[in-house]
Amino acid sequence: MENGELRYKINKISELNKVIECIKKTNSNIIMLSGTLGSGKTTLVKEFVKSLGIKDEVTSPTFSLQNVYENRVFHYDLYNKGVSEFLSLGLLEELEKEGYHFIEWGEELEEVLKSFGFNYLKVNIKIEKNARIYECQN
Repeated sequence: MENGELRYKINKISELNKVIECIKKTNSNIIMLSGTLGSGKTTLVKEFVKSLGIKDEVTSPTFSLQNVYENRVFHYDLYNKGVSEFLSLGLLEELEKEGYHFIEWGEELEEVLKSFGFNYLKVNIKIEKNARIYECQN
């Protein structure tokens, strides 16, 4: 996918494979997850980790800021700590590691990523009744 947006209406977790394939086909290994509380950001990461055959239990790194799964999937949550803590801990350099980097609540980090030349995929998640709308923007 290049310079476009793909939109998926997901009614059940098993349908997340469409979004996972979108992520795997992108030219970026940094995925910015945007959505309200309970929209499905961590659920997407859980299913992505499973799709790679990783057996680790995936939880939101809300209080730890970063969780790492088999050194292949890096999961960040800036909700409590914010961008300044992320930067002061040197986590920007982590984004250079090989693997997939999922960032929850990182909207304020986007300008920093752009200024350092990082490409990223933005996945917006919206709740629509009992479904979720996932928009992948490159």
